[in-house]
Amino acid sequence: MRNATKLTTAVLAAGALTLGLSACGSSGSDSASDTSGPLVVAASPTPHAEILNYVKENLAKKAGLDLEVKEFTDYVTPNTATEDGSVGANYFQNQPYLDDFNKKRGTHIVPVVTVHLEPLGLYSHKVKSADALKSGATIAVPNDSVNEARALKLLDANGIITLKDGVGNEATPSDIAKNPKNLTFKELEAAQTPRSLDDVDAAVVNGNYAIEADLKPASDALVLESAKNNPYGNFLAVKDGNEDDPRVKKLAKLLTSAEVKKFIDDKYAGSVLASF
Repeated sequence: MRNATKLTTAVLAAGALTLGLSACGSSGSDSASDTSGPLVVAASPTPHAEILNYVKENLAKKAGLDLEVKEFTDYVTPNTATEDGSVGANYFQNQPYLDDFNKKRGTHIVPVVTVHLEPLGLYSHKVKSADALKSGATIAVPNDSVNEARALKLLDANGIITLKDGVGNEATPSDIAKNPKNLTFKELEAAQTPRSLDDVDAAVVNGNYAIEADLKPASDALVLESAKNNPYGNFLAVKDGNEDDPRVKKLAKLLTSAEVKKFIDDKYAGSVLASF
């Protein structure tokens, strides 16, 4: 992407997390403490970095904001980089995911403003409807606890499985009470789910990864999350204590502007929904 650095999951798998963070550059660390420097924001490539780059190229200069966007393809590094000051903010996640991350990692990340929702969907290269899934079909689901639970709740809401009463944001396949099609679940890193579509019968895919894979959630998903009362809106986040950074306040205002809403509506045609 323009003016952005991509860190891939392959780098992380190779055990180069520290190098990956240092690749953000010392300016990233400075940006978290020196409010006169650029605000460096870690973001998933789609749609988060695209939305940020729209702000950078069309709105930031007039607002007096020096914005730098750094892309990450995983769901861990943006938070750890925000926690250690390598970046000043991040934009990629929802509240259940952040709550789980802070609890398990001991981080102190807090939301600033909710910007959009990416509906989670079930996709397939082999069937045209969820009803057409055969007995014993294999379904790929994200392997992080919150997104796996979210995927299972999507399947439950559409009558494909039934979860046990009272399961929360850590539900796993072991919490399935009824599985009439005897579905098998393949747990994969969230970014890998769209790539698995030729190998499994269907996959539950996060909205950003669906768009990157040229899937159109609004038309291609067999079943799709409802936007009504949805707790999974994606937000701008910072380390606790940095909410009053004037650069963060400027970006929060720009991200919830009429111009950004129009950009989201026009570019994503219902596959990404503005939450303001």
